[in-house]
Amino acid sequence: MIGNLSKRHPQDSARIDIHEDWEVRYWSDRWQVSRRQLIDTAKRVGFQVSEVAKALGKSA
Repeated sequence: MIGNLSKRHPQDSARIDIHEDWEVRYWSDRWQVSRRQLIDTAKRVGFQVSEVAKALGKSA
């Protein structure tokens, strides 16, 4: 079962939930940015994956 936890994907693939630690890890790992950078960017541009990706210069 533990192996399945590492393959988790966000329930809502269009939005980032910065209150879910595993989801912050998922997106920061995917885009290779720090946790702080991801959270700060999401707070600045909103929580839509496409907007955060664009602000970080990454692809959604």
